[in-house]
Amino acid sequence: MHAIIGLGNPGSEYEGTRHNLGFDVVDALCRRLRVGFRAGKGEYLVAQSSYRGTSLTLVKPLTYMNNSGIAVQDIVERFTEGCESLLVVCDDFQLPFGKIRIRPKGSDGGHNGLYSIIYHLQRHDFPRLRCGIATEAMPKRKTEMAQFVLSPFAKEESSAVADMIDRAADAALTFVHEGIEAAMNRFNT
Repeated sequence: MHAIIGLGNPGSEYEGTRHNLGFDVVDALCRRLRVGFRAGKGEYLVAQSSYRGTSLTLVKPLTYMNNSGIAVQDIVERFTEGCESLLVVCDDFQLPFGKIRIRPKGSDGGHNGLYSIIYHLQRHDFPRLRCGIATEAMPKRKTEMAQFVLSPFAKEESSAVADMIDRAADAALTFVHEGIEAAMNRFNT
């Protein structure tokens, strides 16, 4: 079974923010697969489906971004056959706005959600799909970065954001059906 985990923060005040792109991608997958989220047995929401014969669990942790690893550790133990069948979807302020990148492993890259997952799993070799949010409006000082990632996208960015979410959902389903190499070759442009 595969699990796609979208990172974000629960609550209406975080909807539409840059930091909730992971939630937005799994929401898009739910719409495509015609499933809905329900409470999981831990601090997360789950939606179960299948895609081209592969069982699939979609997840939204409710632990807030900085504690994402708590929920992810539980998901790995309950729903996957190991980290290679897990895909974490998140925003990335080091990737240009609108770009997506899928990798089989890596560092946290300054992302607190990825840091928490690496800490709780005690490993960094899990697939992740990053959605770029870096723009000219991004602050130069790290101390102002939290305010930036928790801000909503500008109105003029909405079309590009919708396109990025759509491509990220395509990449996630390619990962499930064809594997990470195929997803990387097709979407890391």
